[in-house]
Amino acid sequence: MKLLVLATLLGLSSAQFDPHMKDGRTSLVHLFEWRWADIAEECERYLAPNGYGGVQISPPSEHIVLTNPWQPWWQRYQPISYNLCSRSGNENELRDMITRCNNVGVNIYVDAVINHMCGAGGGEGKHSSCGSYFNANTKDFPSVPYSAWDFNDGKCHTGSGEIENYNDIYQVRDCRLVSLLDLALEKDYVRGKVAEYMNTLIDMGVAGFRVDACKHMWPGDLSAVFRRLNNLNTKWFSSGSRPFIVQEVIDLGGEPITASEYTGLGRVTEFKYGAKLGTVIRKWSGEKLSYLVNWGEGWGMMASGKALVFVDNHDNQRGHGAGGASIVTFWDSRLYKIAVGLMLAHPYGVTRVMSSFRWDRNIVNGQDENDWMGPPSYGDGTTKPVPINPDSTCADGWVCEHRWRQIRNMVIFRNVVNGEPLSNWWDNGSNQVAFGRGSREIVVTKSSKTKPGTYCDVISGDKQGSSCTGKQVQVGGDGYAYFNISNSEEDPFIAIHADSKL
Repeated sequence: MKLLVLATLLGLSSAQFDPHMKDGRTSLVHLFEWRWADIAEECERYLAPNGYGGVQISPPSEHIVLTNPWQPWWQRYQPISYNLCSRSGNENELRDMITRCNNVGVNIYVDAVINHMCGAGGGEGKHSSCGSYFNANTKDFPSVPYSAWDFNDGKCHTGSGEIENYNDIYQVRDCRLVSLLDLALEKDYVRGKVAEYMNTLIDMGVAGFRVDACKHMWPGDLSAVFRRLNNLNTKWFSSGSRPFIVQEVIDLGGEPITASEYTGLGRVTEFKYGAKLGTVIRKWSGEKLSYLVNWGEGWGMMASGKALVFVDNHDNQRGHGAGGASIVTFWDSRLYKIAVGLMLAHPYGVTRVMSSFRWDRNIVNGQDENDWMGPPSYGDGTTKPVPINPDSTCADGWVCEHRWRQIRNMVIFRNVVNGEPLSNWWDNGSNQVAFGRGSREIVVTKSSKTKPGTYCDVISGDKQGSSCTGKQVQVGGDGYAYFNISNSEEDPFIAIHADSKL
């Protein structure tokens, strides 16, 4: 028996599509800017025991170190080489983390930055995370090595060398994205160096990649690189397993480059998901939860088997990327729990949970002037460890949404209902909805016909032995349960499933 009841009363594969998650796990978490040592501990102490299937890690390659602004989060997206020493740790720490997470059944997915190197204004010297020499002015990156021959400047025909018109597919793919030196991925040599980097990580034991800025690379070039990738390490994955590929393609419609050009190569980030769900959760423009009856493909999104979905990511939670102000984030914690809970209950796509850090917000004319700020750090720029409070929350600026009870328990919910279709949708025509996962329930108004017994609501509390720390839901002998949800509650939704039966 699996059932979600949700009411917001806010006024009343081909192989590269398979994330290879183990033990019936279904969701991954982006531990944004975490150190490798902390991720290794988190896999063992929390992620594996609570049903998380994998971790997306920040880019592990050598990156520029910037001081104006002071070590921003986006310096990780400006590679200097493919050496494996970054703000998160060195190669030995990375290898130890991959091994320890794999040993407890939690996969590692690498955020791979292969479209570009650092910004053209990056200068010259050794201000990089490994201390390697580079010269952005002459496009000299000897630690790879790349030279001026390996970049796209000769193919870009804008006056500035930058992307000036997103309706011109040649500019988008051959010119510089916000001044980043654009690699000529059509060249066999460049393809070989990129594949060599990714294969090093595959051989270390990663399960796949989130590939950054795919809209800015030709699908044929990506296909050529992906074909060169090794099979996954048989120490942790079955023989012949191919790396899981998630391509970052921002497609909200209205541009000539579409996500569908990339769905044949692997999964694609479905940015419409968080943008549209945000408008519904916020009730903008008269949107209602009842409209989600055909959520997913019915809202113009890609096929479920092609999509990776999320409520927010490290870009758009700061106002960058896609979605604008509709994106719901941890800053609106009550709305955020509703949005993530609904995502994890609904069968569409592979789900990714965000785990963030706080920054000092400074909103001026609708823009956050501090959105550049990096993770919690010491005075020398070294990333701080993630301390865990006695109540299991995180401290010292780390938000750790993945540890929030409501989100953690819905990750477990999704594992329990894995493979079951959406069933028995009910709504009141407005902002009350209920639905099941599977064929054994009937949802009628606020009722659900299911197996008799007492169940623990995993949103308001936890099942602990034969008791529940939150609400209990009684299912009568006739198979019906009645749910009373108040708009004044911290969590105006309820979820029960087979494993929450007392």
